[in-house]
Amino acid sequence: MRLIAKKYIIPFILISSLFFVWGFARAVLDVLNKHFQDFLSISISQSALVQGTTYLGYFLMALPAGIMITRWGYRAGVVTGLSLFAAGAFLFIPGEYFLSFPIFLTALFIIGCGLAILETAANPYATELGPPETASSRLNLAQSLNGLGCILGPVIVGGFLFARKGNSVALPYSIMGAAVAVAAVIFSRVKLPEIAREGNEESNEEEESETSNSLAAQIKSLWGSGLFRAGVITLFFYEIAEISINSLFINYVIDSGWMDKAGASALLSFGALTLFMFARIIGSAVMSRIRAVKVLFICGVGATVGALAVAFCSGIAAAAGLFACYLFEAIMFPTIFAITIAGVKTNVKIASSFLMMTPIGGAVGTLLMGMIADTVNISTAFIVPAIAYCAVIIYARRYKDK
Repeated sequence: MRLIAKKYIIPFILISSLFFVWGFARAVLDVLNKHFQDFLSISISQSALVQGTTYLGYFLMALPAGIMITRWGYRAGVVTGLSLFAAGAFLFIPGEYFLSFPIFLTALFIIGCGLAILETAANPYATELGPPETASSRLNLAQSLNGLGCILGPVIVGGFLFARKGNSVALPYSIMGAAVAVAAVIFSRVKLPEIAREGNEESNEEEESETSNSLAAQIKSLWGSGLFRAGVITLFFYEIAEISINSLFINYVIDSGWMDKAGASALLSFGALTLFMFARIIGSAVMSRIRAVKVLFICGVGATVGALAVAFCSGIAAAAGLFACYLFEAIMFPTIFAITIAGVKTNVKIASSFLMMTPIGGAVGTLLMGMIADTVNISTAFIVPAIAYCAVIIYARRYKDK
């Protein structure tokens, strides 16, 4: 069975490039966490505001993004998201000039709003560019570029910031802002065809009318679906695990005495996040042969065991557990997202917007882990992602026939 419909190969390539953008941007947050602790002399729990403000942007912008994309299409969403990203990145210049944590947080909030629009557009779009049966594999394949962005973000920006004390944090963000602004211009000039699900003959105009007149009814219908509610809740818990582990990875490596800041940043890129990317590629291939929900269950168990090993073991066992989290969690987000979207009977764009509110869980998880790390120790903090992964196991068991 074809993974991507032949006529949609170019749109798939274009939309997949966006996965790299937010992978890079989100991974850099993990470097900023440690950088701001040293640069601004703040605690681990205070630096959790880096994730908190970014993912608050996701939470607040996701639903407006879904409404906007429904009205004006995927391309409008992409261009708007990229433009907001660029604006937030350039705000790092006055943030550094005034050495103001609030300005940095404002910049990250704006970037979060832009990324929310990008992900709300790109994730469901990728699932629609081929047969429904291969939606999970297709989204995992697109998310592999997200993994590549995650690899390059910490090693490029972290390598720069940690190479010499006093290096400018505004410089890499200014470069990112300029690159993303160019991408916005490019996307404003290309056509992304709107995809109608098979059996749905509604035109864009009819869909716009339906959205404006019955948005409340559509939201009520969505939340009336047990599968949809479970998908949102499970992604929330998944984000608690994934984002909080990434956020404290450098702290954990340094506190464990493995290496210094620069080495820890490189290990995050070339070790943990490289493993994460290849696990997504392999997972995409595996799920073209084995039911996605079965693979999800196995990965949920593996990630939970890994997090518990970090929390209660030391040495090689803890190190293996840490990398096991990255190995087994890799397919979770795209797989849960695709399964949930496949069960949606109404506006997919509005459904996607609710699913893209869930990264706020990362802010919650990072804050909880930071508080435990500050008051107990950073190893014990891994109880938080261990509990969160259990939600994935429950979801996979409950919807094992999907």
